[in-house]
Amino acid sequence: MTAQAIDGNAIAKEIRTSLSAQITELRKTNPTFKQPHLVILQLGSSAASTTYIRMKLKAAEESGMTVEHIQVASDAEAGQDVAAGTGVAKVLEHVRRANADARVSGILVQLPLEGASKTEEKAVVDAVDVQKDVDGFHPENIGLLNSRIAEPYFTPCTPAGVVKLIDSTGFDLKGANVVVLGRSDIVGTPVCALLRKRDATVTQCHSRTKNLEQIVKGADVVVAAIGQPEFVRGEWLKPGAIVIDVGTNYVPDASKKSGQRLVGDVHYASAAPVASHITPVPGGVGPMTVAQLMHNTFSAAKRAYDVARARTITPNPLHMLDKVPSDIEIAVAQQPKLVATIAEEMGVQADELESYGRFKAKVELGVLDRLKHRKDGKYIVVAGITPTPLGEGKSTTTIGLAQALGAHLHKTAIACVRQPSQGPTFGVKGGAAGGGYSQVIPMTEFNLHLTGDIHAVTAANNLLAAALDARMFHEATQTDKQLFARLTPAKKGVRTFSKPMLARLHKLGIDKTNPAELTEDEAARFARLDVDPATITWNRVLDVNDRYLRKVTVGQAATEKGHSRETAFDIAVASEVMAVLALSKDLADMRARLGRMVVASSRAGDPITAEDVGCAGAMAVLMKDAIKPTLMQTLEGTPVFVHAGPFANIAHGNSSIIADRIALKLAGVEEGDDEARNGYVITEAGFGADIGMEKFCNIKCRVSGLLPNAVVLVATIRALKMHGGGPAVTPGKPLDAVYTAENLGLLEAGCANLGKHIENAKKFGLKVVVAINQFSNDTPAEMALVQRYALGAGADYAVPANHWARGGEGAVELANAVIDACKDESQFKFLYDLDRGLEEKMTIIAREMYGADGVELSAEARDEVARYERQGYGGLPICMAKTALSLSDDPSRKGVPTGFTLPIRNVRLSAGASFVYPLVGDMSTMPGLTTRPGFYDIDLDPETGDIVGLF
Repeated sequence: MTAQAIDGNAIAKEIRTSLSAQITELRKTNPTFKQPHLVILQLGSSAASTTYIRMKLKAAEESGMTVEHIQVASDAEAGQDVAAGTGVAKVLEHVRRANADARVSGILVQLPLEGASKTEEKAVVDAVDVQKDVDGFHPENIGLLNSRIAEPYFTPCTPAGVVKLIDSTGFDLKGANVVVLGRSDIVGTPVCALLRKRDATVTQCHSRTKNLEQIVKGADVVVAAIGQPEFVRGEWLKPGAIVIDVGTNYVPDASKKSGQRLVGDVHYASAAPVASHITPVPGGVGPMTVAQLMHNTFSAAKRAYDVARARTITPNPLHMLDKVPSDIEIAVAQQPKLVATIAEEMGVQADELESYGRFKAKVELGVLDRLKHRKDGKYIVVAGITPTPLGEGKSTTTIGLAQALGAHLHKTAIACVRQPSQGPTFGVKGGAAGGGYSQVIPMTEFNLHLTGDIHAVTAANNLLAAALDARMFHEATQTDKQLFARLTPAKKGVRTFSKPMLARLHKLGIDKTNPAELTEDEAARFARLDVDPATITWNRVLDVNDRYLRKVTVGQAATEKGHSRETAFDIAVASEVMAVLALSKDLADMRARLGRMVVASSRAGDPITAEDVGCAGAMAVLMKDAIKPTLMQTLEGTPVFVHAGPFANIAHGNSSIIADRIALKLAGVEEGDDEARNGYVITEAGFGADIGMEKFCNIKCRVSGLLPNAVVLVATIRALKMHGGGPAVTPGKPLDAVYTAENLGLLEAGCANLGKHIENAKKFGLKVVVAINQFSNDTPAEMALVQRYALGAGADYAVPANHWARGGEGAVELANAVIDACKDESQFKFLYDLDRGLEEKMTIIAREMYGADGVELSAEARDEVARYERQGYGGLPICMAKTALSLSDDPSRKGVPTGFTLPIRNVRLSAGASFVYPLVGDMSTMPGLTTRPGFYDIDLDPETGDIVGLF
């Protein structure tokens, strides 16, 4: 009998061909599945290692994969000046980069590492991410291989190839006697573990095992991996045994050109007549090792692809009480998930996360480029009816809806909210984390400094204010020649223009880059901004409510030589820098917008920008981290992006475009995916739908190009009763009894306000879901009345929501309505075209959104409109700055006022944010503190360090 040679080359080729076909098919059905990518790391230039790597490169190409071979010089190759261990350190750095690179499916460290100790080799192998350890050598993989209750991520390639070769003979390993010669961690020991998992009876031997010949004689299968040439003789074998020869040994052979030949651990000539099957050397186990490496790499790529698509959120269970505690008690009682866990669950990679402690982190903008192939998720804006001064729970509804979709309906759901200003936090209204069992946590961090974005806005804004006043002072106290000389000082004898100076020269039409070449007239035009103080619109800002800063005089010190002027402070979130942050699409866009911001006009009537003043670049530096959205979480462990915080009554009142874009990609689906996998992004618009939603649609969506699918209109029985003629609702004072007792007549009268907001939303082509935010005193009859009215007024859905008291569970009906509303393609449209005049656009908003008869501009406002249109800003959208407490300009007029004309007192330009904002009536951009502000209740427990009294 002569043994049948097991052709490892042929089987390996079948594996490679099969892998190539599987990859091709998978990429057809899943276009976003990328070719598996293997990184091979080599230390030194060993000829044997280089030969093995060439084989792997060829096999990868035949298998339809890509490979990157990174070769690092060994310490010996690098020279005497290199410190010991430098080569290993470089390999480790490459391992870390490959671990973090989502494009890398598998990592192979080619062993041995030339010049490295065993300890160093172990450190490198251990550093490979276990889920990319396609060689299967990581301690966790080896450990799992020996476990009876778990499987390794990868089986070591050679042992897997050995078992595959045995299987190719048709032999059943169950109950068979198998002898493994060898105890290495690479082959012998893992082969034994694999065979035991196949129910074989395994005996592991080595070169010093006693009675080795007799032990081998009883084996049905012999695996020789002992590392000694032709060690196993034919007479040792049981007739008909299967022999797998893993050995690779070179022995002298004068007949060969190289002077040596390759043999295995088995004496082939004497074994072949006895065995039933035998692997040759070469051509047996070697090709299978490489083939299994390709198999593992493909498995790694599939696993990573599936994990990236899974986006499984593990909810954080709520422990709800019937008597709902205070917001801070609820928030402190809930242990948040680690922000790294939140990020991983939603598909943000580790290298895209910049942690600020354990529970909040910035997300890098690079995620947009990584996911640019994805279709966007569904886009929902949460707005409301005209509110009471207490607010009607839009933030709470936004969070409750996200919790219902994510934690209860198991959809990918990401809430996007604004960062609250510390003005309201320490004033009356409070924070914006939501409330009850629908909050962003940690609530204290959310409502205070968070990651410092508002401080960055304040610093950037005030740098520009300081630069403008300083420039006016220097122009007033120096000649043209002195001014030019000091703006372009000689450095090492050479005078140059800085980047913003070159931009100003270009604006002036001066095509010169050498200061020495400017004529006297050109130098004067360049150096002198010639600001008209009466046209300055740029105020300093501070993130507190401070009524005494509404009008101030600056420049009173003797050092300013009498150059004083009246100005004012705004609250920080009213700064155009904040609006720029919210409307920027990327870092370059933010830098350009900061440069375009107009701070004043020259005496000749030309706009003066931050770029002209010269500090737009420095402002961008202050804002470079603020442009990254902050990742937090809801009480139930679903993700929340917190970014930007422009006020809605004096700015456009929406969170950032960047946060929404990132969220929409993370929630989106791949081409060809089942639509049921689509996720939902819930973004909040400030105040009533006439203000926040209108600006979301006409400003934010116009800039972003994003198309909303639906609007959730939040209504409360309390606010509708107020609009029906109920007594005034005043912060800090008890509610009138009418608001806590059933009163259907008052409620029905007030529903007209809800009807107007439904009508407004329909003008944008949006599906309307009315969420009736239930309070504890609301009766079933009142809830039913509002539902009937809303549906009769044109709402597509109207549902009660009790998320304040029940968390996501209380908003499941609302979430189902939103899912249904988002099934159809968006029919979104704008309210007006940009090519209309500024006054005409104001009139359209006033008539269509507020129900006004028209607008009336003051003489000053008319002059400002004429100036902005003359300067080329007539094509910008409108951002009305008006009271949020009424559809009209008068906060005391409730319901649906009619027969009024909207007074436009002033018109301001936000050229960087790209909108014009008319000031309607007496709008203040710096709130004041009441007699009894919220800060009276806020304190620090000195023993625990906990914040108390914050809502």
